[in-house]
Amino acid sequence: MPLGPLRKFGDSLRRFSVFFIFLLICLFFATVSERFLTMANLLNVALQTSIIAIVALGMTFTILTAGIDLSVGSLMALCGALAAGLAVRQELGTYGGIGLALLVGTGLGLVNGLLIIRGGMPPFVATLAMLAVARGLTLVYTDGRPIAGLDSNFTFWGTGDLLETPVPVIVLAVLAMIAFVVLRYTRYGLYVYATGGNEETTRLAGVSPNRIKLSVYVISGFTAALGGVLLTARLWSAQPNAAVGSELDAIAAPVLGGVSLFGGVGGVGGTLVGAFIIGVLSNGLNLMGVPSFYQQVIKGVVLILAVMLDLMTKRRS
Repeated sequence: MPLGPLRKFGDSLRRFSVFFIFLLICLFFATVSERFLTMANLLNVALQTSIIAIVALGMTFTILTAGIDLSVGSLMALCGALAAGLAVRQELGTYGGIGLALLVGTGLGLVNGLLIIRGGMPPFVATLAMLAVARGLTLVYTDGRPIAGLDSNFTFWGTGDLLETPVPVIVLAVLAMIAFVVLRYTRYGLYVYATGGNEETTRLAGVSPNRIKLSVYVISGFTAALGGVLLTARLWSAQPNAAVGSELDAIAAPVLGGVSLFGGVGGVGGTLVGAFIIGVLSNGLNLMGVPSFYQQVIKGVVLILAVMLDLMTKRRS
């Protein structure tokens, strides 16, 4: 075979490797468990994965600019608690509570961006601090106790379905299409990639990298808040310790899907496949009876392998 086709085959294999890995994982679990490929289980996988995938979409924008947001899990808990508390305790109703909670999450994402842009803090430090602040505020607001009493309009967003499809899955599909179009076909998407690829070149081209960075943390805050609201609706209550460790999955999904931690490489499709790899792993391991703490070890190992692959690819480039 000539060298040209071989090189093209190698490029295609690297480009779609995460999809092949996903198919192999599905094939493995389908072989070891006859319940895996049932329609009920596949819908369950989609529902379980959809919420963290929504948060991972926002994380994709952040990582594409060579940043990171460690606060998303705590923002999920805080905004979910605020939505429930405002709806039930302050009697603002379902949509009043959800709307204000989304505004708070978006605003805290803006704070993250300002700490990084104006305060000169590394993204890791700024968002780690926000992680602690938001988790503390959640415990203060809930007094360490669940907030229950949500009405059917609220819980519909986590447990309802349209056309036999869970509502969170529909929300994910809509957001994924919007994110895909924005990153692939708009000037803003081009600026996001350019900021992560070469910040100085972007600045010389007349684009403010700081504004782009600020905007991606706002997006990340919004998707974290939305994920928190959907999680609260799915659980029928706001749990003060909800979404602990979710930041790991939200970061792992884009990285597994080929979004480079160095910025400028990756996309929405890869993030979705990465999220479903995590979802399928959790579901399949549960079907096999693997204890949850072993599952955490496996997820950590998978993330290490993904980062190592990212580093190897970067060095070759």
